[in-house]
Amino acid sequence: MTSELLKRPILLGGLGLTAGAWLLQGIDPGVVHLGSTAIWTAMAVGSGFWWLKQSSKPQIAIQPAPKIDRAAVEQAFQAAAAKIDQLAEELAMPKAQIAEAAESALAEVAEPELIQSLRQDLTKLSQELDRQSLRLAVVGAQAVGKTTVAQALAQTLPAGLSLVAEATLPAAADSSWFAQLADADLVLFVVCGDLTDPEFQTVQQLLQQHYRVLVAFNKQDQYLPAERPVILQQIRERLQDVIAVEDLIGISAQPALLKVRQHLADGTVEERIEQPPSELSALQARLQLPVVEPLILATVFRQTEALRDTVQAELNQVRRRRALPVIEQYQWIAAAAAFANPVPSLDLLATATLNAQMIMDLGALYQQQFSLEQAKTVAGSLGSQMVKLGLVELASQAIAPLLKSHALTYVAGGTLQGMSAAYLTRVAGLGLVEYFEEQSQSAESGTFQLDRLLQKLQAVFQANQRSAFLQTLVNQGLSRLVPQTTAAN
Repeated sequence: MTSELLKRPILLGGLGLTAGAWLLQGIDPGVVHLGSTAIWTAMAVGSGFWWLKQSSKPQIAIQPAPKIDRAAVEQAFQAAAAKIDQLAEELAMPKAQIAEAAESALAEVAEPELIQSLRQDLTKLSQELDRQSLRLAVVGAQAVGKTTVAQALAQTLPAGLSLVAEATLPAAADSSWFAQLADADLVLFVVCGDLTDPEFQTVQQLLQQHYRVLVAFNKQDQYLPAERPVILQQIRERLQDVIAVEDLIGISAQPALLKVRQHLADGTVEERIEQPPSELSALQARLQLPVVEPLILATVFRQTEALRDTVQAELNQVRRRRALPVIEQYQWIAAAAAFANPVPSLDLLATATLNAQMIMDLGALYQQQFSLEQAKTVAGSLGSQMVKLGLVELASQAIAPLLKSHALTYVAGGTLQGMSAAYLTRVAGLGLVEYFEEQSQSAESGTFQLDRLLQKLQAVFQANQRSAFLQTLVNQGLSRLVPQTTAAN
């Protein structure tokens, strides 16, 4: 009961003031006349204060997504088809076109079943443009009555509209949650009061993904008649300019039970509990939509973009499998160079040429072309930034304790430097892979962004500080750099 009152500040304030008037009358009935004026003044001031507080909520403007027309859909089809062709080409790429170190990873061959399936999916999407019906999804937070709304609508949906999904809004909606709505052209977003921040953000995301959204203010019967238009106005103000006024609808899918008292002819009184009828007529009328081509175009566009992302993920997996042997080759070359010519502190700038060649080889795998001079510049910047970030020192501190268990190896002149060089070269290579994968999906893939690469580098470094990973790297390095010491142990 307390929680319900807190949702209704007008009702709570009224009850408080009524109680105050009752106390005044109990103390001295003569002050009631004077007190009534003060009470009504307080009600007006209190209501005004509450309204100002509500209206002072920060308003975050929702930028409507651009309209999707047939030209945009056709362009999305072409981009997806090109990405599928690219995947097919790279799956069938002969070994001679790939860095020599990656040959061991080329056990995979062209996968005609995968390519054929992806092309069939794209064909099905093109056929969706001829669809003559719309699909509805009902979403909302817990306890807003969305299931009741969905059940009620299932019996009365107009021809040409079908219910395809019902989804509960999580604390933070992610891509897996939105995937439940992939087939929907129209989303009915159910709320039971003013929009919460998660609800507002989800509506914003739905609009950005080109969904048509209707907002249903459910459970109106739980509010006083004077409160309902106030709440509707609050929702309307938060969604102004992006959702049409007629797309915000007040409903009561399952009004609260009522106790009915009937006086019978014999003078007795009969009481019974009745369920008031649902108030869905405004929503049902709004759902009487003709098949609007823009809704279907938006759905097909969204699904085509999702298919393209799926193909890109497959492409990234193929490239990563081929990139890992390249990275491994360069990490052991760097280790051997540092082991043979140890210096007091590992100077990554001294291996700029080696790292530049790795950048060129990895860039070629991801179709990010670098000249040798560009690659040297990137390698130099990468090495100096790794020193500034303290990654060199941290790598040495992490590896040194693992080498102490190999007494003879630990005293070998360049073992620590060699292991650190291998580790940091691997981290740099994996950071480049992460960066190139992101760039493959970016509209600015032609612009090199050193800051973004450094962010990827730090994330990879943190993810590869596990003792098990470092121990494996050390064991592999010992067998390569000082095999006689490993045998002696």
